[in-house]
Amino acid sequence: MTDPTMIHLRRGHTSLVLDARGPELPRVVHWGTDLGPVPADDLPALVDATVPPVVPSSFDAPTVLSLLPEASAGWSGRPGLAGHRHGRDWSTAFRLDTIDVDDPRDDVGDAVRVPGEEDDRGGVGAARVTVRATDPGVGLTLTIEVTLDPVGVLTVRHRLRNDADQPYEVRELTPTLPVPAVATELLDLTGRWCRERAPQRHPWPHGAWVREGRHGRTGHDATLLLVAGTAGFGFGHGEVWAVHTAWSGDHVTVAERRPTGESTLGGGELLAPGEIVLGPGEEYATPLLYAVHSTAGLDGLSDLLHTHLRARPEHPRTPRPVTLNVWEAVYFDHDLDRLRTLADRAAEVGVERFVLDDGWFTGRRHDRAGLGDWQVDADVWPAGLGPLIEHVRGHGMQFGLWVEPEMVNPDSDLFRAHPDWVLTAPGRLPLPWRHQQVLDLANPAAYAHLLDRLDALLTGNPGISYLKWDHNRDLTEAGHAGRPGVHGQTLAAYRLLDELRAGHPHLEIESCSSGGARVDLEILRRTDRVWASDTNDALERLSIQRWTGLLLPPELIGTHIGPGRSHTTGRVHTLGFRAVTALFGHHGIEWDIVTIDAEERAELTAWVALHKRLRPLLHTGRVVRIDHPDPAVQAHGVVAHDRSRAVYAVSRLATSATQTPGPVRLPGLDPARRYAVRPAEGVPEPAAMQITGPRWLPTVTLPGSVLATVGLHLPALHPEQALLLEVDATD
Repeated sequence: MTDPTMIHLRRGHTSLVLDARGPELPRVVHWGTDLGPVPADDLPALVDATVPPVVPSSFDAPTVLSLLPEASAGWSGRPGLAGHRHGRDWSTAFRLDTIDVDDPRDDVGDAVRVPGEEDDRGGVGAARVTVRATDPGVGLTLTIEVTLDPVGVLTVRHRLRNDADQPYEVRELTPTLPVPAVATELLDLTGRWCRERAPQRHPWPHGAWVREGRHGRTGHDATLLLVAGTAGFGFGHGEVWAVHTAWSGDHVTVAERRPTGESTLGGGELLAPGEIVLGPGEEYATPLLYAVHSTAGLDGLSDLLHTHLRARPEHPRTPRPVTLNVWEAVYFDHDLDRLRTLADRAAEVGVERFVLDDGWFTGRRHDRAGLGDWQVDADVWPAGLGPLIEHVRGHGMQFGLWVEPEMVNPDSDLFRAHPDWVLTAPGRLPLPWRHQQVLDLANPAAYAHLLDRLDALLTGNPGISYLKWDHNRDLTEAGHAGRPGVHGQTLAAYRLLDELRAGHPHLEIESCSSGGARVDLEILRRTDRVWASDTNDALERLSIQRWTGLLLPPELIGTHIGPGRSHTTGRVHTLGFRAVTALFGHHGIEWDIVTIDAEERAELTAWVALHKRLRPLLHTGRVVRIDHPDPAVQAHGVVAHDRSRAVYAVSRLATSATQTPGPVRLPGLDPARRYAVRPAEGVPEPAAMQITGPRWLPTVTLPGSVLATVGLHLPALHPEQALLLEVDATD
């Protein structure tokens, strides 16, 4: 049995060692590479060896970093808890009351095997540690919940209860984990509308690297993962540690390195003044902090997270339907006959879900009116949505609908009747954003009205099986009853989604927030995919999807083939380039395919058929991203967990400084097996291959070790062209 004072948890390829011998909060001795089955007799020596020495001009006793950093323990960095009671009780000294360990691992028996693992390090089920501590002097109880799941994904949550008879304001409560000194570089993501998930990396200096999201939603610039790693880490190499703050409101993610030698990663909710004031007996719980470690670079982190997400009970279990969204085909111009024709063409090319976007509800002929009035517009749809739904379903396709429930236009019947149902600062409306304001979901009347309207919409149109749930503005000056309201709004949005899905259990929902501004693991407990970006420009999408995939597996990321000329950038791309880019995700189309000729329609049909053929691999396999030395080349793929087959895409982003960009390595294959590599069958090869050099026609058969180490010189491609390779084991 695990010693409750010296705890060693092992799951996947990860070990977590906690020291709970003293009266103080436990400290993390080790979080990272699996240490193997360390004998119980060796744990004290391991724990003692990691206690820092006493040094001159410092505290007279060793200072150690606990699960909640406290100034009373000598921590001079960012506090784990910041709060007060009218200026008092501002510093804590928690003392351990109880620690419960639930570790069902059987070290001598067979454990649950994680797909793709070479050996058995998993254990059975998740391991959990629950720490309860109190500080009677300030009247607070702290509960820390630590879980290590079967694949090695660690989660941490803090709960704080006010035990005194006076209110206590929580200003910050941030789960924090130590990282060893070998991690010397940081990587995270930033971005903007239509340019989400832009990577940025730099050396990890002394001080704090603080990423704050103050958008009232996750944000186009959300860091997604904050990664610390050894020098020069990449997709396929290096030791890396990363955290993700699972919260769809204001949040903070922090990397801190102290001159005293400690390095930490952490994250939590970013609270406004007065937002969380605990009355007697009330409790505040932090968002979950997800933490992952890998010795195999960024792809190792992604593999853990993807496996974790695919094991969730709520993860989609049915094939992800090829989706046509009508937005870039018709915009607000809704005409039944035109949409029926579009549905006919969609069915012909192999579409499985047809989504009617913005413009179907009362007064919605443009984006300046109608939000909040969730009734079908009788002027545009005199017979309701039924005729279109029946036509779509008659083709065997699912029917989906766009909604933006959390927003309201001032030019709407709802706003005119209830201007008090809006998140505001006292005495004024926030600055308008896309001609809209935000409904205050923490207002019980507003919440009940919205739930009733959405329920009536779905009940009255049972053919609707999918909602594209949009959220098109930041929450600025978001006040509820005179106080900051983002926390309450976020929880109410979760509750709304939960109640709606409980009443309509077969409903699927997409998280769209003017593209990729609400992408996090808490919203994904309630939704079935995210819309990564409002741009369908294939060149932009290559990077956006590559880095969104750092956190999410392909089947959760909406990836559509847009028009030849991009709606958001004006770039013109071939169908082949757009199709290869959109292949690796929850595939779809956003394009007026009624207007294309028969030849292009036949090519589109072939690409849709190819996606369906590859879908079982794309949506279950291990994602690999290739560290190619030429920045003009981007390559990635998906490899089956048994490594029997794979598919890779190689894309030319620009011209190279050299005549050829060099061989492209194909990672992830079994080095001992032989593989046949060929261009994807059933779709045209890039036309540029015929212009810039000889076509690459023959199948190449080589061992996996050669393909991963030497690679292949591929045919020359023009910029913004892509080649798709299928790889199959020959034995």
